[in-house]
Amino acid sequence: MNEDVLNMSVRKFLKKVGVTAQREIEQAIRDADAAGKLPARPLQATVLLTLNGVDLKVTIDGDIETV
Repeated sequence: MNEDVLNMSVRKFLKKVGVTAQREIEQAIRDADAAGKLPARPLQATVLLTLNGVDLKVTIDGDIETV
């Protein structure tokens, strides 16, 4: 296994995930706000990360503030 190749590949994947997730989250929140359906409390977010071919399944939880 080449550690440098692994590191760069993981970083590239995480960048794609981060950029895409941020865009989708922000748009969903804007849409909910425009429709008057945005709650006045933190939004609970959950991400399920799985990696096919190895035994990885991780759930990441967090809150997103909108006010």
